Parts: sequence; structure tokens; C-alpha cells
Amino acid sequence: MNRAVRGSDGRRWTLKTNIEWSDPLQVDEWELDVSGGRSPGVVMGTIVFVMIAAFLLWTPTAVIVPIWVVLALLVLILFFPVRWLVRRPWTVIADTPGDTDEHPPERWVGVVRGALTARQESARVARNIELYAEPDMNGALQPVE
Repeated sequence: MNRAVRGSDGRRWTLKTNIEWSDPLQVDEWELDVSGGRSPGVVMGTIVFVMIAAFLLWTPTAVIVPIWVVLALLVLILFFPVRWLVRRPWTVIADTPGDTDEHPPERWVGVVRGALTARQESARVARNIELYAEPDMNGALQPVE
């Protein structure tokens, strides 16, 4: 998502949000120490797939499986992939080329998790630029040299 914002000092800012498909270094939190990489996810996915396949193959033909059981299995299968997709990190970037020696070029970069959080953060940054001529120093974005 790209957005142009005019600051209160007259500078023109470009606000960008991009989804990150691999975790940037700043986002690596304590979860990495606990998870141990991709192996636990692959193992659990395989176990769930094998259990569902066994459930479907060993069900006698006379048994009628209710639709809610099928939906529950579908939710079980899709929960973690959907959660992974929804909680991807987003990079939020605010750039201004600067116009004079008084206003040099600036670049602010930050990382947030989730599409909704990225949208809210970019709206908050745009509002801060409009009111105060720069993003909030206490927010997710930090100046980059």
C-alpha cells in the first residue's frame, strides 16, 4: 500500500506498507527460541493428516458423518496456516525527499505484525505527519540514517 501525505511543514511524505514473507531480524522474538524452526510444524501437520486419513479410511460405510465433524476437521487443518498468513510481519516506511537544507531527506522504518495492525499504524503515522510534520518517535517507526 502506498500513500502520499503532506506534512504540516509542507513536505511531501510517501507512506508504504509491505508484507514480509520472511521474518526480518527486528521481529525475531522469543518465539523462535521455543519453536525450534519448521520441523515441529511439519511433524504436527503430518500427524494431523495421518489421523484424519485414518479416521476417513476406517469409517464403516453405514456410518453417516455429520457435516459439523467435517467442518471441525477443516478448521483444525486450516487454523495454523491461516494464523501464519494473518500474523505475517509488515514493514511500514515513511520517506520524504526533503526540499531545502532546513528539511533534509528523512526515512522512518518500522515493523508491525498483522494486516490490520499495519493499516492502523500507517493511518496513525499519516495523521502524525499531517499534525506534527514527522512520525511519532514513540511509535513503531524509527528514523534510519
